[in-house]
Amino acid sequence: MSSKKKLAAVAVTIAALTAGSVGVATAHDKGAGRDAVMVELVTAGTITQAQADAIANKFAQKHSARDANRAANEASKVAHKAAVEALVSSTIGLDATTIKNRLAAGESLATIAGVKKDALITALVSLESTRIDADVLAGKLTAAQATTLKANLTAHVTEHVNAVGGKGMGHKGMHQKDKGEKMGKGPRR
Repeated sequence: MSSKKKLAAVAVTIAALTAGSVGVATAHDKGAGRDAVMVELVTAGTITQAQADAIANKFAQKHSARDANRAANEASKVAHKAAVEALVSSTIGLDATTIKNRLAAGESLATIAGVKKDALITALVSLESTRIDADVLAGKLTAAQATTLKANLTAHVTEHVNAVGGKGMGHKGMHQKDKGEKMGKGPRR
């Protein structure tokens, strides 16, 4: 087999593996299916064992990076939810359990906050604005996107503070619109 054909075979194999079209492998045995394909390609002389090992290592690195990013994102969400709950509790002057119970009973954060409603909105806007700025620094948002998000931020926060039915506190509350969009983030990614 000519080197051009071998190179083409390797490219097609990598593309197929990347696209996830490795036969009928299930979610539990995709790695096993990929390994079987590699063995077949090495046996047929299409690629060398060193090439197969390099491809397998690249997939392992990609999966490790993806898993690390998922864990970091989840930790960030949990930390932000805790920050929102602490901010709401300290601004209103009630513990988080009381606030959650009152929200579940059909009150809005605006009703629970009473005369502290404006202070709550200001504090939440500040928290979200800080988060948007951090996303710009992290390269998750452009400056233009941040400007657009901040322009609508007070209205979004006010809408959620006034919402009835438990939409006021935590990750599933204040930070998501009814259509599944995260506040301050645009459409869900």
